[in-house]
Formats: sequence, C-alpha cells, structure tokens
Amino acid sequence: MDSSKSTRISRRVFIAASTGSAAALVAPLPVTAQTAASPGATSPVSFKVNGKRHQLQVDTRTTLLDALRENLHLTGTKKGCDQGQCGACTVLVNGERINSCLSLAVMHEGDNITTIEGLGTPAKMHPMQAAFVKHDGFQCGYCTPGQICSAVAVLAEIEAGVPSHVTADLTSRPRLSKDALRDELRERMSGNICRCGAYPNIIDAMTDVAGGKA
Repeated sequence: MDSSKSTRISRRVFIAASTGSAAALVAPLPVTAQTAASPGATSPVSFKVNGKRHQLQVDTRTTLLDALRENLHLTGTKKGCDQGQCGACTVLVNGERINSCLSLAVMHEGDNITTIEGLGTPAKMHPMQAAFVKHDGFQCGYCTPGQICSAVAVLAEIEAGVPSHVTADLTSRPRLSKDALRDELRERMSGNICRCGAYPNIIDAMTDVAGGKA
C-alpha cells in the first residue's frame, strides 16, 4: 500500500475535527449554584453629597449613578442610556460635570458631589433652575436635571477660560459677544440630549443667567 495514501485526511474530516477542538477551547465553565450566588467584592467609600458626608459599603462595580439613586435615594439624577451618551445622569464632582453612569462610586473617595437636589429647592431655586422655568427649557423633564447641572458647569468653564471646540482664541480668556456666547453654549451642551427638542429655550435660559456676558 502507498504510505502517502494511508495518511491522507479528507478536507471534510479535517474541518470537523478542527471545529470540535475550537469548540472545546471556548466552551464556558459550568456555573454551579454556589458560584452563581457569590456576591461581588465590596468596598467602603466616603464622599460628601450636597454638603452632607456619606459613608457607604458598595459593590466595587456600582456606578456613582446607582449609588446616588439606590443607596442615597437621590432620584433627581436620571438613568437614561446608561452608556454616557445622553447626559441625563450629569452631576457635579468637585465643581466639574461628569456622566455619573460612567464613573464607579469607589473612585470618588473624599469628593464633593452636587446633584440637582443640591443646587436649589422649589422654595429657593438656583438661578439656572429659575431660568429654565422662565424660558420653558423643558417639556417631559426627564433630561432636565442633567441639563441644569451641565449648564451650571458650562458657565463656570467659560468664566474660567476653559476653551471648547468653537473657541476662536485658545490663549486668552474669552470675551464673548451674544452670538459667540450662544455658539459656545450650543457646543458645550452638545453632550446633553433633549428628546423633546427644547434646545433653543435651554440656550435662552443659559444666556439669561450668563447676564452681562451675552
């Protein structure tokens, strides 16, 4: 017998064998009742929210958004896309705005966090909250807490001279005309989505609060 013929493997047999080997390599490990019920690791975290110190013990995978809503019951901060795309969960951390759905709670040890509840109350509203009411800067209101927190931070950014994509001169503090200010506001607020389309009124509210800069 020809030895070359005796060791020949058909293409069909080779593919079948290869597929079986690959499947064995990627097959998931069995999940037992014990592993399924095992909790995630937890860690203590301490931060100040709206002027009050909180000490929490949270799963290390808990986002800041979920810690605010589920642990502290501050439900003004909304969960929209939960992927950092809509801005509904915007809060202020040490004066700067972040998407709280993209940040883990344990990353904020010692931080000073402000949510929409900490900006003002119905009896004593923050100027930005009052401007949103005055200019009808909302319809359904779901995105409004994030819009207002972001708007407050945007004006602080401009005041501090932080440039944006549309800033003409990156080396000097901006001196904004009314039109230039509105361009800056639209650019800087582009990460906050309003599905109701209240954008013109939001810009009017922000321009009103900006006052002499407009």
